[in-house]
Amino acid sequence: MQGHVGDRIILAANRTEGPVRDGEVLEVRGPDGGPPFLVRWADGHVGLVFPGPDAVMCAPGEDLHHRREGGHAPAAVPPGGEGVVKKWDVQVSLYETGDDTSATAVLFSGKPEHLTASGVSHRSAEDVPTNTIGDEIAVARALRHLADSLISTAEGEIEAATGEDAFVRPL
Repeated sequence: MQGHVGDRIILAANRTEGPVRDGEVLEVRGPDGGPPFLVRWADGHVGLVFPGPDAVMCAPGEDLHHRREGGHAPAAVPPGGEGVVKKWDVQVSLYETGDDTSATAVLFSGKPEHLTASGVSHRSAEDVPTNTIGDEIAVARALRHLADSLISTAEGEIEAATGEDAFVRPL
């Protein structure tokens, strides 16, 4: 990973209940723009970071999704090609300890704040160990909680805009 002074760095939580960290690169100490980076986190703390695979870096004012996709619009553009193309990313991190699997889903929507949700699964002693079933269940639960949070957020925004109670049906 390479960075520059002023870049934004986002780190996923290292456990399900942990926070997503978001900060600004103050100094690049590695060769050729590589780590470590001196970062001022959104909470005001400053620290030295050697980012792992759960880190995302983008330049000031750069759309996180533009960088990831190389600036290409998605292939599925509605007929007529008019409108605005938006892209949100969800990053899912899995943590496995013995028979327990935890998943954290983080929604990157271009806003400074991020929605996060978690899900867990537990393998019973009678179950045959597999590499994917616990992952699938924990991720599905995290994504379902993320979807519920999005609907709740939308309801709150509708209520704030209209002054009326809102209910959005999850289809």
